[in-house]
Amino acid sequence: MNITKVLSQNNTNDPHLLGRGDIRKLLAQYSLPAIIGMVITSLYHIVDSIFIGHGIGAAALSGMAVTFPIMNILIAFSTLVGVGGATLTSIRLGEKDEEDARSILGHVAVVNSVNGIVLGVVSLIFLDPILKTFGASETLLPYARDFLSVYMMGVPVGYVFIGLNNIMRVTGYPRKAMLSSFLTVAVNVLLAPLFIFVLGWGMKGVALATVLSQLTGLIWVLIHFFDKRSFIRFDVKRFRLSSRTVLNMMAIGVSPFLMNLTASLVVSIINFGLMKHGGDLAVGAYGIINRINYLFGMIVIGLTMGMQPIVGYNYGARQLDRSFKALRYTIVAGTVIMIFGLLCSQIFPHLIMGMFTSDSELLDIAIRGLRITTIFFPVIAVQMVISNFFQSVGKAKIAIFLSLTRQLIFLIPLLLLLPGYFGVDGVFMSMPAADMISFFVTVLTFAYQYRGMRART
Repeated sequence: MNITKVLSQNNTNDPHLLGRGDIRKLLAQYSLPAIIGMVITSLYHIVDSIFIGHGIGAAALSGMAVTFPIMNILIAFSTLVGVGGATLTSIRLGEKDEEDARSILGHVAVVNSVNGIVLGVVSLIFLDPILKTFGASETLLPYARDFLSVYMMGVPVGYVFIGLNNIMRVTGYPRKAMLSSFLTVAVNVLLAPLFIFVLGWGMKGVALATVLSQLTGLIWVLIHFFDKRSFIRFDVKRFRLSSRTVLNMMAIGVSPFLMNLTASLVVSIINFGLMKHGGDLAVGAYGIINRINYLFGMIVIGLTMGMQPIVGYNYGARQLDRSFKALRYTIVAGTVIMIFGLLCSQIFPHLIMGMFTSDSELLDIAIRGLRITTIFFPVIAVQMVISNFFQSVGKAKIAIFLSLTRQLIFLIPLLLLLPGYFGVDGVFMSMPAADMISFFVTVLTFAYQYRGMRART
């Protein structure tokens, strides 16, 4: 299938095509821009790490890895509103309630602004204690502090940008949402090496490049939503903040919120385990591994982002067959992607890890860790897609349960148990073991819920 043709099919920007168009074409049409956006964003993180590794040093990579749990917390509060608002918008459009869909746009902007300001200020005030709580050693603390002291100032900008970009995607503008990601990454990739290699600003330069790139993206999406030609746009005169709408958004968004919050706890435990059994370099190795795993995970998330408006719209329109068909296609595509990720990680680990650092000790740990953590990669796609399916149809409790099974119920106990027997390898082994167990739980849960949903049609 020609990608250019697929991306150009949505010329009418009419979200109601979700209820009558060919599912495979719609999934490609909505997923490809999201996937490209996710890949671009993931490559930006990878390129940033390459700049840090070669421009600042191996210790800086480890310092960056210490910030991951905090970043997960920040993402959690962003998705609580942004993902919930996008899902609710899709359902309202399926119900032909365009007035309420427009209202949700304003709610996302206001609530994410408040969240970003509060979290940014609190984090800056208690930055050092927070970093030490999450495992920053005296060696790594200066690098992590330099990055977050600048990054936290731009949190409100990033929150509003991500939230509005999600709304743009589900209201008939997937290509524009993709271009938003491309724009932010392009600005970051241009500014980061300038700030690191030319101006010598170190980790502060990395953070400043990130904030300025998100500000560029925010300006882009604001122009779109103030344009009278946009299907869903800002209408300040008719906007009123509704507690019911805010609670509905959060009820749906609580699944990815808890998933990211739990991820923060998990990464903290991983960092503590690696620090105990392998030292600072083991933490840095995980930081690199996380970037690679994140790339393939983000591609699957891009697929689910394309699936979400199709499933949500057709569920709201009581066309369950179309929702389930979108789910099947997404599972197959996601599994193929993760199989490709598995093969790359097992066959070319030296080439992949060599991009980030030339430190031989760091390379040895990273290569071994990559091979271990990706061994059950394909089953991750099934768990991710099915969990997102329940989120897309508004079944928040089930989505929350599935989101928590891998990280909270299975992974944390394994992280506390296996390193005592296998050291650093035990930390890495815990991840694929949790993947496989949560896969079986997810499949069984879906089989049970599927029968119930069919019985009510």
